[in-house]
Amino acid sequence: MRYELIIFDWDGTLMNSVPKIVACMQAAAREAEWEELEVGAIENIIGLGLPEAIATLCPGIDPARAETLRQRYSHHFVVENTTPMPFFDGALNGLSRLRARPGQRLAVATGKSRRGLDRIFRETDSGALFHASRTADETRSKPHPQMLEELLAELEVDVSNAVMVGDTEYDLEMARAIGMDRVGVTYGVHTPARLRQSDPRWVAHSVADLFSWLESA
Repeated sequence: MRYELIIFDWDGTLMNSVPKIVACMQAAAREAEWEELEVGAIENIIGLGLPEAIATLCPGIDPARAETLRQRYSHHFVVENTTPMPFFDGALNGLSRLRARPGQRLAVATGKSRRGLDRIFRETDSGALFHASRTADETRSKPHPQMLEELLAELEVDVSNAVMVGDTEYDLEMARAIGMDRVGVTYGVHTPARLRQSDPRWVAHSVADLFSWLESA
């Protein structure tokens, strides 16, 4: 087993939540009386913490309107919007197989809030698959590597024995910043060319491809 610890991004890597994120962000922007946000622009910021995402999407936005947009996004995501957020086909089975391997540890590093990740853990009964997790509101947002550093420290794993898996350059760049191996997935939001700029060890084009590589690594 090459990696004692495998760290996964969530949105766009394990769960197909991108359509819901886009719809909720567009609705929130309209209610905050901000200009219409394009789908591609929203997809580009998935993975960042919500404050960082809003600042990137809405340059020059004043603090009060940014807070309105944040609140309305959260409201739509939790209450109003009913867009399904399934795990990608094969992701749960793949995680279960990895979790069953002796000595294998799994973690999550996500741009979600702690409240949001815990809610998803409860709703999908998936929290027990992971030994630890970090969210953007309890540490620094990607691409800063602090959440990875904290996971390594908590689980007492050397960086050479860990790998980060994600669908965005933010995931891969935070791993590269501390010399951690990284794997990109192309079924999320960033293009293969963009992912390869971060010099990943592997680029997977499907969930089956990803877990086949992880299980043989």
